[in-house]
Amino acid sequence: MPDLPVHLWYSITSLGGAGMTLPLAVAIALWLAVGYPWRMAAGWLLLLGAAIGVVTVTKLAFLGWGVGIRELDFTGVSGHAMLSTAVYPVVMFLMLLPARPAIRLLGVLLGLAAGVAVGLSRVALSAHSPSEAVTGCLVGALAALVFVRMAWNAAPGRLSALPVAVSMVVLALLMHGVHVPTQRWVTHIALKVSGHDRPFIRAKWRAVRDVGPGAPPLSQTLNTLVPLHTADV
Repeated sequence: MPDLPVHLWYSITSLGGAGMTLPLAVAIALWLAVGYPWRMAAGWLLLLGAAIGVVTVTKLAFLGWGVGIRELDFTGVSGHAMLSTAVYPVVMFLMLLPARPAIRLLGVLLGLAAGVAVGLSRVALSAHSPSEAVTGCLVGALAALVFVRMAWNAAPGRLSALPVAVSMVVLALLMHGVHVPTQRWVTHIALKVSGHDRPFIRAKWRAVRDVGPGAPPLSQTLNTLVPLHTADV
């Protein structure tokens, strides 16, 4: 693990927050709808939705019922890692669509690298275990690469690179650091569905095999987009 200052890890991890990546994902869909048949935008949203579904189901399973893999310290797919590896490669692909295939491919790889960096930051900040970050990167990368493969031969002249790039950069700057309490929402849903009054937490779950829901009433996983004293715990 690179020995970086903590504040730098926080800056990197913020790139994977839902408050930033989901608006970018919607912007991708809007640009696709403007320049191409609606099926392309729908395909992108379906792939991303499926990836979000995987993250949500694994988190609900753990928080509500304690379903995970102790040997791997796995309590749910990392949403930050998934969103960043899903969204940033497609952002780069869309911006570089008019470019030569080699440059387009380089952009996709850079987007994947950004997602991996976010995954590393989640581990460095103890927000996720390595297995959770790796699975997040894999799920997100799969969604991104399937879409890129589908759209690789799309006619490049239908969208101008400059407006696409400017819109993505401006949106990223505006939404950087915006906090969306997704962990709280998932925890609330898990408690409603499971009927428990408290969620399962990692520490007690790792300590014993048969454990009931424990205190405190919020997730053990830290939300690293906000200061530690106000984080979702």
